[in-house]
Amino acid sequence: MEPTELHRAAETARTTAEELGLRVDEVLVVHNSDRVALRLLPCDVLARVAPSGQLAEAAFEVEVARRLADAEAPVGELDPRVAPRVQVRDAFAVSLWTYYEPVGPDIAPADYADVLVRHHAALRRIDVDAPHFTDRVAVALAGVEDRERSPELSDPDRAFLHDTLTGLRAETGADSTRDQLLHGEPHPGNLLTTHKGPLFVDLATCCRGPVEFDLAHGPEDAPEHYPGADPALVHRCRALNWAMFSAWRWRRDDQMPDRDHWRAEGLDRVRAALDRI
Repeated sequence: MEPTELHRAAETARTTAEELGLRVDEVLVVHNSDRVALRLLPCDVLARVAPSGQLAEAAFEVEVARRLADAEAPVGELDPRVAPRVQVRDAFAVSLWTYYEPVGPDIAPADYADVLVRHHAALRRIDVDAPHFTDRVAVALAGVEDRERSPELSDPDRAFLHDTLTGLRAETGADSTRDQLLHGEPHPGNLLTTHKGPLFVDLATCCRGPVEFDLAHGPEDAPEHYPGADPALVHRCRALNWAMFSAWRWRRDDQMPDRDHWRAEGLDRVRAALDRI
């Protein structure tokens, strides 16, 4: 968010928490993107604040988190002092979560695979109406095909991304018997090391597909520690993830920091991933 919008988001989070009976003397920015994560002190709450246009996504995340907590999944939980729902105020959607102080080193591949196995087991115990992962591929593909939405993408790179997304979507989504509910983007940045152990966060990306789609977001060596994982499918899903990442960087309205670097790097990562298949 731009500084003015970020300030408004912080004040909205403060007001929302105070109206729900929580004391807020200080607001710290934990993460700033299209939605922001704010630590509220001294109540020690993590407020996730998004434009109200993302209300449906925020409400979906809260519902998934509530059900996964009941299933004892290794996930970051909503703050237990307030009702588990999204508050809409001043054109923002606000949800309040437990704040976890990060501890320890980065997670090892074997430990990542273990926590993902437990997370997938919990996901199989809940029932939510989630999209298929190929729906996300279709969104990325639409941006590649629309020259107005990706005007700076060269014709050769446009054809390359189009063919890659189309081909890998068909290859990775062909066997529906492997599908189950997934996290959707369980990369290490969405896995916190806490005093309660590793916990997944950012649950709005929940979707359906093979477990290999989730594994492709994790450490390179994690799949060998995940029982029954198909290494070839992991490689295809990893290439697909990089192709989607690259497609999103070429959107005219993309706001990722250092976007020019990641436009070139993303295409290189796609080619490197394809070489491994």
